[in-house]
Amino acid sequence: MIRYFLGGGASVQVPCTVDLLNTAEFVHAHVELEGIEVGPGDTVIVHDAPTSFRFGEKSVVRRMATVTRATALDRFVTKITAYLELTELYEVGFSAGRAR
Repeated sequence: MIRYFLGGGASVQVPCTVDLLNTAEFVHAHVELEGIEVGPGDTVIVHDAPTSFRFGEKSVVRRMATVTRATALDRFVTKITAYLELTELYEVGFSAGRAR
């Protein structure tokens, strides 16, 4: 039980699809893992992913990815950090004068 909270998370290799797009309107890279869902704090490493491609090109490639599961402590810290960073967006300032 202590190992679950403090020890390293389990790693598993899964196939994935990498969708890349580089146009004047969009630049994106999207990875879809097969047979596994990632959670807060999990780490995904895509092996042999393309690092560059020409302008105007769209590419879909199949690769392998290593997913390392976060420990319970890592998940807790990730959730708390995300919550605290989200609350920074709520900061609002008020002034006594009217806006012109």
